[in-house]
Amino acid sequence: MSGKFPCSEWAPLMDGEFRGIWVYLEVYRGEIHEASLQLLSKAREIADELETYVGGVLIGYQVEKYVDTAFEYGVDKIFLVDDERLETYYPNLYGYVVSELCREYKPEALLVGGTMRGRELAPNIANNLKTGITADLTMVSVDKETRDIILIRPPFGAYMLAHIKTRWGKPVMGSVRPNVFPMPERIPGRKGEVIKFEVKELPEPGMEFIDARDIVKAEEIPIEKARVIVSGGKGLGSKEGFKLLEELAELLGGVIAGSRKAVDAGWIPHEKQVGQTGKTVKPDLYIAVGISGAAQHLFGIREAKIIVAINIDRDAPIFENADYGIVGDYKEVIPILIEELKKMKVSAEASE
Repeated sequence: MSGKFPCSEWAPLMDGEFRGIWVYLEVYRGEIHEASLQLLSKAREIADELETYVGGVLIGYQVEKYVDTAFEYGVDKIFLVDDERLETYYPNLYGYVVSELCREYKPEALLVGGTMRGRELAPNIANNLKTGITADLTMVSVDKETRDIILIRPPFGAYMLAHIKTRWGKPVMGSVRPNVFPMPERIPGRKGEVIKFEVKELPEPGMEFIDARDIVKAEEIPIEKARVIVSGGKGLGSKEGFKLLEELAELLGGVIAGSRKAVDAGWIPHEKQVGQTGKTVKPDLYIAVGISGAAQHLFGIREAKIIVAINIDRDAPIFENADYGIVGDYKEVIPILIEELKKMKVSAEASE
């Protein structure tokens, strides 16, 4: 193995016939990441409009066992690279392999989940292939006559939508945050085609893997998977305000989260940020406390089933987007809610 990394020698993929809408299938903690599976629903829509296939890129070591899952969620063709040298994820190695697959099979588009790894890997691939990439896309449109794929995302401020076309180079690339698109229907027993690909030489990783440790409590539910979220904003006034929110969330069987301003203030960690620059969530119940309702935050909660807003400012924009609203000081409102919930819990236990 020479160790030479050939990015600088690669040129944009311009010639030839491009077909297929691909999704990079990220394997994480022993399964295909939910963010990747969600992309398959949008990939299917695009593929049907362009009368082409949905491809799944599956790379790593001992990953062939995930092929059936990918087919059942809608993949037509799996591009499989199962190689012991890929047992440990390195962005340079994985980016190189995906880029080689794209050069060989020429997909029209490649979608990548906006996970921590995906946000690192996608621009690596785009740079290798000298193609454009749109981060945090929320919609996709297709021009059937030209086969142009238009990637749509809210620009900074989220007051408009940017329609982005890759004018040169293929594939068209986009990253998508978890929970933006719905999970496709799973069809047990569905099958497809497996295309095995071998890579003779790999570049040096450029780094050394030492250890990986979770910084989130093992028993804690990630906000993007929580059914109940109690979220705080600048209106809490201080980090101490989150103690009340934690008590309320615990009674409801939920988790706490926060707005960007709460994160910037250091009141809550970034992995719990909801909004355009944080995470998109889809809980059954979202309680927004002291959150004004900026467009960036509303973008992250548009899939919530029920939104309850608590704010001292009756003119706060959050009330226009809430199912229920309480105008008042959260320091007075939350304790009342906690007390009522405790009474309900005692009553329910007594009746059992």
